[in-house]
Amino acid sequence: MVAATDDKASKLGFTAGMVIQERGWDEDTDDDLRADIEDAIDAEMLDEDAIDVVDAVVLWWRDDDGDLVDALMDAIGMLAEGGFVWVLSPKTGKDGHVDPSVIAEAAPTAGLTQTSVVALDDWSGARLVTPKARSGKKA
Repeated sequence: MVAATDDKASKLGFTAGMVIQERGWDEDTDDDLRADIEDAIDAEMLDEDAIDVVDAVVLWWRDDDGDLVDALMDAIGMLAEGGFVWVLSPKTGKDGHVDPSVIAEAAPTAGLTQTSVVALDDWSGARLVTPKARSGKKA
């Protein structure tokens, strides 16, 4: 069974068997998207206290969440080679909206490169990769 929202998880490059860590969860996160991601990977996402090596990180980020560079540095700490980070932030006009330039400026400081942007209902996603991941296989 493939629901329309399953396309969102596949748009993010998530597939069965991937280990995904979720950071920045709060009551405003998109629970449908979270469920779709878990369906796509056929497992629950790990919380931010997990110490496992992960294939990707979902970072829910709002403009008042603090220092994005610090959050990205924490997010990539357990990231496997070739892994990636999705920074999900509220769309323009929504509470907590993050200007895309903030993400674009924070990424290189954290040693990451932005490769794509997607729209996901009330959230926007920016895909960030390590330089090694850029030269390798894309998810």
